[in-house]
Amino acid sequence: MTGPDPIDTTTPHPARVYDWLLGGKDNYPVDEEMARGLVALDARAPEMARVNRAFMHRAVRWLVTVGGVRQFLDIGTGIPTEPNLHQIAQGAAPESRVVYTDNDPIVLRHAEALLRSTPQGVTEYVQADVREPEAIIEAAAKVLDLERPVALSLVALLHFVSDEDGAYELVRRLLAPLPSGSYLVLSHATGDYDRSSADRATRMYRERGLTLAMRSREEFTAFFRGLELAEPGISLAADWHPGLGEPVPVPGDGPVPGYVGVARKL
Repeated sequence: MTGPDPIDTTTPHPARVYDWLLGGKDNYPVDEEMARGLVALDARAPEMARVNRAFMHRAVRWLVTVGGVRQFLDIGTGIPTEPNLHQIAQGAAPESRVVYTDNDPIVLRHAEALLRSTPQGVTEYVQADVREPEAIIEAAAKVLDLERPVALSLVALLHFVSDEDGAYELVRRLLAPLPSGSYLVLSHATGDYDRSSADRATRMYRERGLTLAMRSREEFTAFFRGLELAEPGISLAADWHPGLGEPVPVPGDGPVPGYVGVARKL
């Protein structure tokens, strides 16, 4: 597990780019420049970020109210934007326990917002990278009971991890210590609906020393191999249980190009 590193303001970071797209202020010129480039590719980029965020809210509500989950391990937490995951979970089940993880030191600066737990529950923050699964699990086990179901959340994260970096293996290693009845929650960008824009976005990231690995529906589905997908299965973000939260209107033609899914470990 890595310790807090100095904030690199010369290279954009996905968490800070996402913050800008959501209208946040915790980003730097290099992140804004990157975000504006994404908007130039698709003017709906800010709405896409909100659609993804809204999926996370609905998924957490479903996990608490339908799945009966009371423990969450959220990797790739990002800069806090209310309501945060623990606020959704503890709003429905105050005893919920949440461990947040991110590799951007700026998130650590905002950990206080992530740690405002209900008296009945617990929230904790771990500074770590998804590529350190065993270190993450070791730290999470100090807060979570790994003999009881845990929801592993990797929302809008895996498209920043290439196949060469072992994206599928990382998910398996994170799931392995979790008991039966645990859940995997994923959202992921795709180029299935606009290959040209996806290729340009991939080049934009590569030119800045970053990874963007958009995956097809088939490639995304492979993350859930051996798990039991909850209804409605693999879907577009806006189509996953829309009744559990306020819909996010997205201007323009065509769907928001991102897949989501929630699945149970057998």
